[in-house]
Amino acid sequence: MAAEIIEGAGHGILLLCDHASNHVPADIDLGIAAELLDLHIAIDIGAADVTRGLSAVLDAPAILGTVSRLVLDLHREPDHPNLIPLASDGHAIPGNANIDRAAWLTRFHIPYHDTIEARIATARPDMILSIHSFTPRLEQGGGDRPWEVGILYNEDETLARPAVEWLRGQGLPTGDNEPYSGKLLNATLNRHAEALGIPSIAIEIRNDLIRDAAGVQQWVDILSQLAAHLRNLLANRAA
Repeated sequence: MAAEIIEGAGHGILLLCDHASNHVPADIDLGIAAELLDLHIAIDIGAADVTRGLSAVLDAPAILGTVSRLVLDLHREPDHPNLIPLASDGHAIPGNANIDRAAWLTRFHIPYHDTIEARIATARPDMILSIHSFTPRLEQGGGDRPWEVGILYNEDETLARPAVEWLRGQGLPTGDNEPYSGKLLNATLNRHAEALGIPSIAIEIRNDLIRDAAGVQQWVDILSQLAAHLRNLLANRAA
């Protein structure tokens, strides 16, 4: 299955979660220790649970990736050098050394993005929210990441500025294109949102905050309020 699809009445919102799964198909041997699949290098920890919870609260459709980013990173352009990673945060992925790139694109990347394209063509949303998580500290270099949440975006700031302001207004340490920039890492939204003129943001939650059910629920509550705020903003602009 190229993607997990959750149906919803919509209310103008489409949710995406590229790194929802740490699944490695049985016929693929990455050549790594099994415990690495539980780390941030394999999956956006907590992001899938937040996406599913947010979908339920908003009654919004969601599309989630179904393969680990260590097999193929769905949130990369087809020609990106790290589409099929040979290493991640200091961990070698030897099984990817001789992969047939075209075959992996056909098997994983193309069907996932075709699913998103088909959904948007059938029911164009007013906005797209992409849910991710980030590790509090990389193993290989870099300091502690103090933000609890980051808003990532490229050129379109329609939702980004209001989202950052709203989150900071709730007293949440919020990164503006932090802990990394959406101007560099925004492949899915560049393709499916910005290229079509659909307002969008990527929401990055620090993964230590969403590792358990209580944390997930807290962030579902926060993001459902944020989504309502952004939906009202768009409605007021259209009026």
